[in-house]
Amino acid sequence: MSECGIDKAHERIRMKYLGLTVIALLAGSTAASAAPPADPVAGALVFKKCAACHSLDPTGKSGLGPNLRGVVNRKAAAVPAFAYSPAMKASSIVWNDKTLAAFLAAPRQAVPGTKMIFIGLPKPQDQADVIAFLKQNGKK
Repeated sequence: MSECGIDKAHERIRMKYLGLTVIALLAGSTAASAAPPADPVAGALVFKKCAACHSLDPTGKSGLGPNLRGVVNRKAAAVPAFAYSPAMKASSIVWNDKTLAAFLAAPRQAVPGTKMIFIGLPKPQDQADVIAFLKQNGKK
């Protein structure tokens, strides 16, 4: 085989692997974006970790942490008479899907100086499920 033939063969092999790499990347991004929808029933189970400090009590009663009834779309540090950290009071957070997910994932990173000692929920599915649960069961 001539040198030119070898170069063409190498080019075909390189293009084949490039194509397979692109297909693999596309398949991976499709799989990642095809996460199961948020499940409030599963969120109720995960919320049990939160219930050690937080409640959804309709009377508004707080525990060690603030009451979370109506937390979705509420400004941070808005529960009357709850002793929030200065960091939480100074934050301009409004609790929506994105801000709740970030806080649930790593509270001390999302709001440095927060009093919340919980390490967080590292799994995005758990975060989404808890948020769905709060939306469904935390209405005022």
